[in-house]
Amino acid sequence: MVDGYLGTLTTEERTLLHLFDHPLPEGQWEAPSSLTQAGISASVHVQRKHVPRTLKRLEERGDLISSQRHIPGAKQRRKVYGLTANGRIRAQELREKILDKVVIENDEKVKLSSLRTGGQFTLDLLSHVDEGMKFHSSPVVSPVSNPEGVASLDAQAGEDLVRRMYARAWEDGKITKDEQQLLAEVVEFIGMHPDRVRRLSDEARRNVDAPPPEEVYRDMLEQALVDGEIIDDEIALLETMREAYGIDKETHQSLLNEALSETKLDQKSEAYRATLVTALEDGMITSDEDAMLVTLRKKLGITDSFHANVLAELLDKKKQ
Repeated sequence: MVDGYLGTLTTEERTLLHLFDHPLPEGQWEAPSSLTQAGISASVHVQRKHVPRTLKRLEERGDLISSQRHIPGAKQRRKVYGLTANGRIRAQELREKILDKVVIENDEKVKLSSLRTGGQFTLDLLSHVDEGMKFHSSPVVSPVSNPEGVASLDAQAGEDLVRRMYARAWEDGKITKDEQQLLAEVVEFIGMHPDRVRRLSDEARRNVDAPPPEEVYRDMLEQALVDGEIIDDEIALLETMREAYGIDKETHQSLLNEALSETKLDQKSEAYRATLVTALEDGMITSDEDAMLVTLRKKLGITDSFHANVLAELLDKKKQ
């Protein structure tokens, strides 16, 4: 779930705006990490699990192209994405429409475009606008690709996983080379800013409360199963984690079964999803409805992460 005005845009719309501001270099063998799936995921405030589906839709509509490029700091070439001529037209039209909107700044109505500082990316500008179209000096929500700021619920799930992994690594007072490599792979997969990673590492080192390795591994399994399947990149990462944490096949299967049972919708989850559908019939969730949903989540034992995933799914379907 993404707070503020950004949360009213679909993942597809945020992706178009991001790629418009980060064009794929033509005729070059290198491309920035912001154009990889991890970079896109971090910038548009969604879990990486949801990115391939969005990119596939854009590619099928002729708005997207992809290629293999070298990424600075990466050992192998990675798949990167850019907009076609048609995609740039769509993105520019969307961008102009949004920048023409009126927002409230210091109790005055102004065009959003007038608040854009030189070279500021569109999604960064929009992160300062709340649901009521009020402009704030600080971002309402910050992507994990930024060093500071409050991340969305989706991003917070990734932060928690990295924090728990660091707590595990710092348990004996040092981080080994193998642990560093594993952490680097998870951080790269999430697309997290190095300064944010260092902050999480420092927090974990100061407050060492190392969770059992099985708990950390199950956290990763649950994140991988957000959309009901585990993709190739996640399979490789999970294999590395099993080896690092000494998790055998039997334990893996047991934890996988637990994670699968958590992702299946029980009667309470179905009831909550139905309530969300009703609340979104008019296209938005009012403050009264939000307060009611918070109470309902506590009563039914629904997690914020589940709420965020279902809300994102419903909003995407509503705006397709």
